[in-house]
Amino acid sequence: MPSWGENVEIIGLLAALGTALSWATSSLVSTGPARALGSFAFNRIRQISVFIMLAALVTILGRWQGFAREDVLLMVASGLVGIFLGDTALFATLARLGPRRTQLVFSSHAPITVILGVLFLGERVSIYTGLGSMMVVLGIWIAIVYGKRRAQLHTWEQVRGPLWVGVAIGLIAASGQATGVLIAKPLMNAGVDPIAAAALRVGAAGFCLTAIRAWPLKIGVAKSPYTPRLLGLAVLSGFLGMGLGMSLYMIGLAHTSAGNVAVLSSTVPVLTLPLMWITTRERPALLAFVGAFCAFCGTAIIILS
Repeated sequence: MPSWGENVEIIGLLAALGTALSWATSSLVSTGPARALGSFAFNRIRQISVFIMLAALVTILGRWQGFAREDVLLMVASGLVGIFLGDTALFATLARLGPRRTQLVFSSHAPITVILGVLFLGERVSIYTGLGSMMVVLGIWIAIVYGKRRAQLHTWEQVRGPLWVGVAIGLIAASGQATGVLIAKPLMNAGVDPIAAAALRVGAAGFCLTAIRAWPLKIGVAKSPYTPRLLGLAVLSGFLGMGLGMSLYMIGLAHTSAGNVAVLSSTVPVLTLPLMWITTRERPALLAFVGAFCAFCGTAIIILS
């Protein structure tokens, strides 16, 4: 019979898997409205709705205290790079490549984080980290080049525009995510409240996305009219990805090791495939599973090394 400690560990592991499932589901929900509205318009609605959710929660819990002016500026910078740039590029990638390819390219944030850590933090790379990085790159290459069957006709498998452009934007998204994490890392290690920090990051991104809309630039204008369905999907995407997903992530950290949570939550590319199979009723190619699993294993090696 499992002990109480083992039960607590199981709760943490299930929460980490729930995080990956939330993020994978969010990517499927986001693809349609991101293509319809454009990445800037979609991300603007998403970040504003998430900020309202997080700000209300932080206010209710009374967790705004403890932020020095320098801390706020650091979190704003993290939000501008990681969310304003990173998430906007991520949804632009979704609109071009669909959820399967996007999640694979975005998994490159793990080796990119390693590279940035070496360049700017003086960190050393072990042989295992190098092996993991190569596995991530190999997995992405296999799944993108050979991961689609000719019988797959669903719009999520369609590539809009040149493939290399979508991959390049996806790498920008992964780089923004990695840089945003590195900027926020010292404060998070110092024990800053994670929910309040997330609210500041999201708020900064939402403000900039709103400011862009006020400028006479076509890039910030929605490609199609805001309908209740598109607005609802944008809010749902934010709730799944940042509301439910991050809450489960924190629950996982409270009940099991950070390594376990990081590894299990990085199964998003793998979980995306069966979810697409269920939704589209089109079986993904075998090499799509092989590439996704290879990228996941590489990410796990990087995290645990």
